[in-house]
Amino acid sequence: MNNERFDVVVVGNVGIDTNVYVQGEEINFALESNFTENIDYVGQAGGYTSRGFAQLRKRAAFIGYVGADNGGRLIREEFAQDGIDTTAMFVDPLGTSRSVNFIYPDGRRRNFYDGKGHMQLQPDIGICRDILSSTKLVHFHIPNWARPLLPIAKELNLTIACDIQDVVAGIDEYRKDFVDFADILFLSATNQADPKALMEGLLRAHPRQIVITGMGEKGCALGTSRGGIRFFPPPDMEKSVIDTTGAGDGLTVGFLSSFVLDNYSVGDAVERGQLVARHACTLKATSSNLITPEELEFYFGGRSGKGFRVE
Repeated sequence: MNNERFDVVVVGNVGIDTNVYVQGEEINFALESNFTENIDYVGQAGGYTSRGFAQLRKRAAFIGYVGADNGGRLIREEFAQDGIDTTAMFVDPLGTSRSVNFIYPDGRRRNFYDGKGHMQLQPDIGICRDILSSTKLVHFHIPNWARPLLPIAKELNLTIACDIQDVVAGIDEYRKDFVDFADILFLSATNQADPKALMEGLLRAHPRQIVITGMGEKGCALGTSRGGIRFFPPPDMEKSVIDTTGAGDGLTVGFLSSFVLDNYSVGDAVERGQLVARHACTLKATSSNLITPEELEFYFGGRSGKGFRVE
């Protein structure tokens, strides 16, 4: 492997998010018009994780696509300001990915995702290999075009993390490659009343894996073959929850930064990941002001009891 230029490489989709803040408890679809607050910003999983690592002052590179359009130019500018390497930021001829997120006052979120050409795109393998050979940690999201990079990361003996998002009913064929290659697996329990059975099944199939499940307001779960399934309550912060967009990516960034890069114990890394996620929930429609190392240390040092409380 070449000398490491990066702490982490993020492989995934970045795009422009439009958050639609619903004023009432529900949208009245009987009406042609509803009054909302609509805000555009750099988002999606690749955006939040890349910028999250950079905000924690980790040397980050990104592999993915944007369009040759205004959205793509904005993303390139924001990443440049963050110091994120974009050598492998390629051009999707269908344009920059978009998401529309309906945000309800009670914290519910409904996402409408347009991944543009991600099912057909084919990245430059040579450029991607060079970027991957310059890191110790790679974090995959699950665009279809990322699939051929999994065996390269394995060949290079990298620590491979994958976020398979909101699993509905077991592991489907689309996600299977990402699950099989992962050393550390992240998923959302949005569609799971209790993720324990799913996590136990994953660990039986991949006993060396670490499995982390975000459970929203219920906290998160950590699964290992040796330790079984452990549940962590959510952290308690003074700032209110405004918007849960990016919380799962915060959990990922906080855990990987702490466990893989900074050598915290797995339990402490989970708690730190939850703090990063909780901080993201205090932000409204932005990936620009994610938690800093100083803020993370302040909150982690102030934790007490079952949660983390700042006195």
